[in-house]
Amino acid sequence: MKISVIDVGGTFIKYACMNEKSEILSRGKIPTPMDSSEDFVNALVEIYNSTPEVEGMAISLPGIIDTKNGRCVTCGALQYNNDFYLERAVREKISDLKFSMENDAKCAGMAEASVGSLQDVEDGFVLVFGTGIGGAFIKNHTLHRGHHFSAGEVSFILTDKDAPQMINEFRWGNQCGVPQLCALYAEKKHLKVDEVDGIKFFEAVNSGDPVALKCLELFTKRIAVQIFNIQMLLDPQKFAIGGGISEQQIFIDFIRKSIDALAADTDLYFPKPEIVPCKFLNDANLIGALQCYLEKYSD
Repeated sequence: MKISVIDVGGTFIKYACMNEKSEILSRGKIPTPMDSSEDFVNALVEIYNSTPEVEGMAISLPGIIDTKNGRCVTCGALQYNNDFYLERAVREKISDLKFSMENDAKCAGMAEASVGSLQDVEDGFVLVFGTGIGGAFIKNHTLHRGHHFSAGEVSFILTDKDAPQMINEFRWGNQCGVPQLCALYAEKKHLKVDEVDGIKFFEAVNSGDPVALKCLELFTKRIAVQIFNIQMLLDPQKFAIGGGISEQQIFIDFIRKSIDALAADTDLYFPKPEIVPCKFLNDANLIGALQCYLEKYSD
């Protein structure tokens, strides 16, 4: 079995020919079309046709994805795909196609639940830290999508009573995305924002820079508060932390310390969750999109 698996990002579309064992047989990438849904669909079809003997297409993409109707409710930066019936458009160009599509963070969650760090638990939650924060709730070993397909959209959690007037500033995804961590360090060090990226920040952290360590402490305290909220609402057994930043063990350690401090400081009942790093990083969306495809066509 060979499947054409596609991970759509705001800059590039990564694609791979994969088998049912999640092995990548070949891979490539192309710039993401930014002009129209027609160009986007043509790019997907070209990728599919470039790989012989594949039996279907599995797609990971940003936004709120209506998997029942093959519709992009929203599509992140690719706003031309908002309210777009993607599956129908692709099937018009490829007949008798086996097809699946899912939100990128939910794909990462499926990867961890099926063959990653959450495969040993019934209920888990994946948090992927990047420009914003992706989320996926695994319930009874199954991806929970929600009635409107927006379950796990933690980037949009509002964090302040003044949020209706300042909705972007007080969205959790804007407060705890990696750019905000870099901006916090730049401010404290009197640097220009574009002089600091994640690599430079963690070089400072790992060299013992006290300013960088303090920024990481403040950042992970904010994360711990929302993990507390999710824990009390959904009660998962484990949180798996993903995104490129999760490769830094000190980031995972600081989240654990912040959770411990929060538990110690409150007299509320708090079933403290286990915090683990995600198993998959750059290929998480590809692996998860494949798992969604295999689940859909398991019969």
